[in-house]
Amino acid sequence: MVADSQPATGERTDLLGTEQIDERYRRLDAIPTLDVLRAMNEAEAGVPLAVRAVLPQVAAVVEAVAVRMESGGRLVYLGAGTSGRLGVVDASECPPTFHTDPGQVIGVIAGGRGAMFESVEGAEDRAELGAQEIADLGVTAIDTVVGIAASGRTPFVLGGVRAARAAGALTVGLACNTGSELGSAVDLPIEVEVGPEVLAGSTRLKAGSATKQVLNMISTGVMIRLGKTYGNLMVDLSVSNVKLRARAERLVSTITGADPRAAAQALTDSGQRVPVAAIMVARGLDRTAAERLLAEAGGRLGGVLDAQV
Repeated sequence: MVADSQPATGERTDLLGTEQIDERYRRLDAIPTLDVLRAMNEAEAGVPLAVRAVLPQVAAVVEAVAVRMESGGRLVYLGAGTSGRLGVVDASECPPTFHTDPGQVIGVIAGGRGAMFESVEGAEDRAELGAQEIADLGVTAIDTVVGIAASGRTPFVLGGVRAARAAGALTVGLACNTGSELGSAVDLPIEVEVGPEVLAGSTRLKAGSATKQVLNMISTGVMIRLGKTYGNLMVDLSVSNVKLRARAERLVSTITGADPRAAAQALTDSGQRVPVAAIMVARGLDRTAAERLLAEAGGRLGGVLDAQV
């Protein structure tokens, strides 16, 4: 991600940690390719430590989002450039991974869908466009809007989170600089201090890695809290291809001890739903009865299988 562009207000960006020049890599263009890659690898090694420092803040976000989503709320990611793309990617992976409705976790990128593939110049500099996206989504108090900006000062994102906050939504700010404008504009800030990049200003590197880690943690943590897993098994996946069908069959076998043929048949009879199939096998029930038990347990497979019979 190229550094966020200069805002109309003329605020300086050269003071941001992500915009500094790392003196260790001043001769990056003059060293062998292998040394370039070693430098990048060395720099990336610090990203997990930077993320670890903000885990309490991430945990607070996960808990808060889960409460709202249990009440029917949505999780909305809002960003520009690489930040926006990472939000869209994380959102798009929730339906196949956790069998969520596409409208439950939403990724919004400045410039619209086309900006996923080609840069839409100037879109990130317009706060009113971010606010309009929030209005178009009809964001309310049960929703959560996560503004994503490595710099912590992208106008599109700031406009969006301010509009979301005015609508009563929970607002979260994910930035890679501390003391950011985004952090002060939201209810729950997450500021991962990754420092200067190997390639100065290219925040698609360390900042991008940190952003992806945190977004993965938020969505996965929320889905775990919502009962979309059984232990560490990804049981509520959507069976949409041959690979996932084979995985789903293995899951039913692993959970229930059923032989592969019985697991495959139960999965078919369940409508391709691993939790339903597992209950059918473990409890000796038909699909309707298994679905009823799962619903009574709030969709949590553990609530059915781990309960005393």
